[in-house]
Amino acid sequence: MAADRQVDTLMNFQTWMAGIQQRTESALDAALPAPGLAPARLHEAMRYAVLGGGKRVRPLLCHAAGSIFGVEAGALDAPAVAVELIHAYSLVHDDLPCMDDDVLRRGKPTCHVEFDEATALLVGDALQTQAFQVLANRIPGLAPARQIDMLQLLATASGSRGMAGGQAIDLAAVGQQLDIAELEYMHIHKTGALIRAAVLLGAHCGEAMPDALDRLGRFANRIGLLFQVVDDILDAEASTATLGKTAGKDAAQNKPTYVNILGLNEAKSMAGKLRQDAHDALAPFGDPAVRLHELTDFIVERTF
Repeated sequence: MAADRQVDTLMNFQTWMAGIQQRTESALDAALPAPGLAPARLHEAMRYAVLGGGKRVRPLLCHAAGSIFGVEAGALDAPAVAVELIHAYSLVHDDLPCMDDDVLRRGKPTCHVEFDEATALLVGDALQTQAFQVLANRIPGLAPARQIDMLQLLATASGSRGMAGGQAIDLAAVGQQLDIAELEYMHIHKTGALIRAAVLLGAHCGEAMPDALDRLGRFANRIGLLFQVVDDILDAEASTATLGKTAGKDAAQNKPTYVNILGLNEAKSMAGKLRQDAHDALAPFGDPAVRLHELTDFIVERTF
């Protein structure tokens, strides 16, 4: 009977996840400029970079956090789309020759390979501004002051004190010997800031109280690092075909990772500890946090 309940829970999570991924895909499609609208090539490239791929982890986190406070899925679409557009822009720019110089993303040619470098640069710029346009639109039932807080949250997470700053640190770290504290600082910004924003944006839609936001912030910090540790493990163990991007690229570029600093076994041990810390941070929320618990496990157990 216990095994049956585990299967039922897994199927329920998979159904929920597939539903959020599908509604996010539809919301992204609606938020992006229509095909053929001038300038057509830029808009085609924007849609190419965003649609038809990706796990949509950040929208899933946004919806899961909002569900703790009883927020309807329709009210979470805008922040979920906004944070995913920022993520998509970051991938387009990360893949450019002046950054990571990659040719494969989500199992297909990167944006600058499929189009050209100048178009890819503009795609990232346009997706970033599109994200804030989406989030600035009126969200029914949400106080304007709370919506301004959400805009500020996403801006901070995306900028020099968040994701962009983390990428700058990452570029400067190529070929350098970082210790664990330095690596953690880099990834709290590069990867973790946007993951934290996704969680807190969902909570803001439910007008969560400050103590709840603090607890969710601690949870998000743990899974932000967890996501990166698992990424480093997959980069060392998985194939290019499985990942949908070039495997072993970090090692080839002599970039510091949790695997090359700690070793594979210690990196896996760290992932286990971060996983438990994330679950512990959610304990005060009880059953309403079930989707965040499930997403924590999904992040660890994913294979791509």
